[in-house]
Amino acid sequence: MNNIEIKTPCGNIKGIDNNDYVEFRGIKYANADRWEYPTQITSWDGTYDATEFGECSYQRRGFEDDATCNAFYHKEFRKGMTFKYSEDCQFLNIYAPKNAKDCPVLIYIHGGSFTGGSSNEGHLSGVEYAKNGIVCVTINYRLNAFGFVAHPDLKDENGIKANFGLYDQLTAIKWVKDNIDSFGGKANNIVLMGQSAGAMSIDILISSPLCKGWFKGAIMMSGAGLMRTISKPLTPKKITRLWDLAIKNAGKTNINELKDIDKRDLFYAWLDACKEDKLSIIDTLPVVDGKMITSDSMRMDNIPDIPIIIGVTCTDMIPIVMEALTKSYVKRITKYNKCYVYNFNRNLPGDNLGAWHSCDLLYAFKTLKNNWRPFEEIDYKISHEIFSAFSSFVKTGDPNCAEIPHWSSDGKTPMRFCENTASMPWDTKLLLKNTFSNNGAEF
Repeated sequence: MNNIEIKTPCGNIKGIDNNDYVEFRGIKYANADRWEYPTQITSWDGTYDATEFGECSYQRRGFEDDATCNAFYHKEFRKGMTFKYSEDCQFLNIYAPKNAKDCPVLIYIHGGSFTGGSSNEGHLSGVEYAKNGIVCVTINYRLNAFGFVAHPDLKDENGIKANFGLYDQLTAIKWVKDNIDSFGGKANNIVLMGQSAGAMSIDILISSPLCKGWFKGAIMMSGAGLMRTISKPLTPKKITRLWDLAIKNAGKTNINELKDIDKRDLFYAWLDACKEDKLSIIDTLPVVDGKMITSDSMRMDNIPDIPIIIGVTCTDMIPIVMEALTKSYVKRITKYNKCYVYNFNRNLPGDNLGAWHSCDLLYAFKTLKNNWRPFEEIDYKISHEIFSAFSSFVKTGDPNCAEIPHWSSDGKTPMRFCENTASMPWDTKLLLKNTFSNNGAEF
């Protein structure tokens, strides 16, 4: 392994030289104590060693066997890999073209229901984007009980404290803006990309008053519009029930006493509370904190004027609902800006689960080779199509390129990535059928 060393505003940093691209792993962008906002790192002593991935947030697989507690995604994305876990998990990875200068920047935020996931799983890699002239950044942030606690009694002199995972994301982006020029990226040319909870995070960030005007575009996969419709952010008061259960499970009397308990005890007090709380899927989401998310920042009329790609897969969670939500969001976006919609319709080989939630990431990052499935030549063709379209979007704000048919920006006719990729109307009958019959919806 060859190394490369460059100078940044934080100091010198050592990465991996892969001939046609360079890679910097596990860069610490911030520090934070439990349930405290992150403090951006602006300098370090000596030369920073960025040749190994950093820790991701503690989550269930940090305490239990992943193959048992999350068998499906373990097999798809993590089998054979090892991960490190920490509460202090503010690390990012940078993949850049060799000798890059003024390249567009793509920042990817991983999904996982705000409760799991990490930035360096088998399906995530910025290598192909770096080879294609794009600086790609992937980030870790705090999750579950460590990143998305909310309670009326958890506050400071500035009001409610919450959404720590979102503030990690914000700080990571700020670190990138302050340092990415040293890696060959252009700080004022950033596109955000995320899937599921990552897409929901991006929807929050592009409309937050804390980072207004920072982004040139956004790619939201399987999550666009959820925070503006059926999953609108609640106030901490409205999710008190979950955290009151966690307080009780931990044998404590108030939320602040949980700040000092063992990480395992905190996680399982929260996890058991989720099992007791019938609305835990809502109660574990970001909340209105008055700063990152205000009472009106997630309204449909507060979508910024930037080009946006949004899409879903044909067996995506509840497919017919995902279609309806996407249409609703697109209808609002296209009043003000360009919106490119896609529907991923390739049923993956190897089983009968179809195009399951998050499978399109394997194609978008060109990481099919990291998966167990018997992919065929057509899969690699589809991967090249969606990768090329996303690359073009990052570079120009328009996904149209030689590799795909014309993709309209009016949002009315999605680009259907499949065996015969083309712009086609929504296949509502198929999505309705998949809603009730396809096992992919379970995931």
